[in-house]
Amino acid sequence: MAKPIMAKATAVWLVDNTTISFKQIADFVGMHELEIQGIADGDVAAGVKGFDPVANNQLTQEEIDAAEADTMHRLKLKFNAAAVGEEKRRGPRYTPLSKRQDRPASIYWLVKFHPELTDGQISKLVGTTKPTIQAIRERTHWNIGNIQPVDPVALGLCKQSELDAAVQKAVAKKAAEGGVMSDDERRKLVSTEQSLGMEEAPRIPTAIEGLETFSLREDDEDEEDEIIDAESFFNLPGSADEDEQP
Repeated sequence: MAKPIMAKATAVWLVDNTTISFKQIADFVGMHELEIQGIADGDVAAGVKGFDPVANNQLTQEEIDAAEADTMHRLKLKFNAAAVGEEKRRGPRYTPLSKRQDRPASIYWLVKFHPELTDGQISKLVGTTKPTIQAIRERTHWNIGNIQPVDPVALGLCKQSELDAAVQKAVAKKAAEGGVMSDDERRKLVSTEQSLGMEEAPRIPTAIEGLETFSLREDDEDEEDEIIDAESFFNLPGSADEDEQP
């Protein structure tokens, strides 16, 4: 459900100018019922000036009257045709100032481990610009020597579900193009959910490691059939001639 702008100031106005219940106001502005009660008691939003939702085209007077007459009535935000589609985020993601220094490391990680992602996808994931991504791809970034790749999910720059969705989109695009992927590329295109559901690859027991390519040759089989005389080990070449000499 869409929420009004300046929610706390709108709640202040509704508390001061209507008899609508705290629960109804809380549901409308997206706050907790106890916060609305705190506004009425003067403990919350002290000094906040009320914001008239009727004058600002967010509520109609008829909607307020209906809510005052029926405590079960839920306030509905007034439809504004000009605001249709505004809830969709356009352009790069906003990154807080405290995390902006982490973006080069996350870009480097995405470029290194997911080269199939386009610059546009990376830009939306971590909120950066295409020139910065290109500079890191080409290793011409001014600080490239000090940048270490770090997972953007671990840095809090994007969600794992968002990264997986971008990877899945790259999988579909690669499949549509009909390109042949190497084993390394195929592993990179697998999402976290898929990789966690895969069975473990069979491993060779430690006791026989190094013997997996061992095989008997025909010469070895023939040698096993021969009977070796123990005395032949003592009849070294030339030993008989030495015994005959005086």
